[in-house]
Amino acid sequence: MTSFLTASIIELPTQTQDFLASEYLGNSLQSYLSALGVFILFLLGLKIFRGFILGRLERLTARTQTNLDDKFVGIIKNVSNFFFWFLAFYLTIKTLNVGDQFQKFLDGLLILLAIIEVIKVVQNLLDIIFSRIPSLKNSHTALNGIKLITRMALWAIGLLLVLSNLGFNISTLAASMGIGGIAIALAAQNILSDLFASFTIYFDQPFQIGDFIVIGTDKGVVKRIGLKTTRLQTLQGEELVISNKELTEARVQNYKKMKQRKINISLGVVYGTSPAKLAKIPQIIKDIITAQENADPVRVHFKSFGDFSLNFQVVFAINSNDYDVYMDTQQAINLAIVEAFEKEKISMAFPTQTVHMVKS
Repeated sequence: MTSFLTASIIELPTQTQDFLASEYLGNSLQSYLSALGVFILFLLGLKIFRGFILGRLERLTARTQTNLDDKFVGIIKNVSNFFFWFLAFYLTIKTLNVGDQFQKFLDGLLILLAIIEVIKVVQNLLDIIFSRIPSLKNSHTALNGIKLITRMALWAIGLLLVLSNLGFNISTLAASMGIGGIAIALAAQNILSDLFASFTIYFDQPFQIGDFIVIGTDKGVVKRIGLKTTRLQTLQGEELVISNKELTEARVQNYKKMKQRKINISLGVVYGTSPAKLAKIPQIIKDIITAQENADPVRVHFKSFGDFSLNFQVVFAINSNDYDVYMDTQQAINLAIVEAFEKEKISMAFPTQTVHMVKS
């Protein structure tokens, strides 16, 4: 570019050559024009790369059976335009005399932007790798925990690299921050407790997003597990925010982990029911439970003689951890029992009291 401009200047009039040779801020006008040419050429090359080459790669990867290549192209495409514009500006300035201080500032800014972009690329690559590991792929909670830790580690390394390139002595800085770090740790003790509690939840997995859990008198569906808090959506619909430290110290009931629910109900029939009908009741109830798709009978027995009823104990299992399925099945069984007892002319008992009056 410079040689082209130089060759062109030879054919220009003397006054024009003198004008182009005139200096402003330590650089000739010819040098500024050359730098502008470098800037324009770089931006044209960037436009061709992002618009034509990456576009063609996207079309090619869309035809493949795997989506891995699509993700790699997406990572390249997600590199910010600002970084490329600054790189073009940086390369342009390198052709000019701008002074040591300004050049050092530009060098540091380029390193900072480059480290940020590299961290983003590495982070996306690690996310792809982690999401393809079978043991993590099937656990969103563990996967999110691993991603969180890697992000924190990458940004910590990036910060150290930036400070190192700015001229800071990292080892001296770490030693000087020792006492300050202890003070900060003491001041942020509760925050750190919640942070480590979140790691415990991520890796121990007492519950995951989507699980229905009960903590004391509170219950709800886990919607988000954060660094400090976990958010539940209660049965009433509001959001309940609980600290991670409290969750790791409390007794948590996780209904999503259940393979089946066992239901224990008692029902009573009136005194005066014939022995033949009493003997038929267990089989009637077992048949009703067996007829349900999600239920299995465990036991049905004539259990005891009550104050006003002959009592039966019914235990059955519902083969689902879904609360709606549990309620629908129990309702269907209860209605079927009422219908069967009515058909067999078996009367259910209700609290009664007999008063004997004696003449004095």
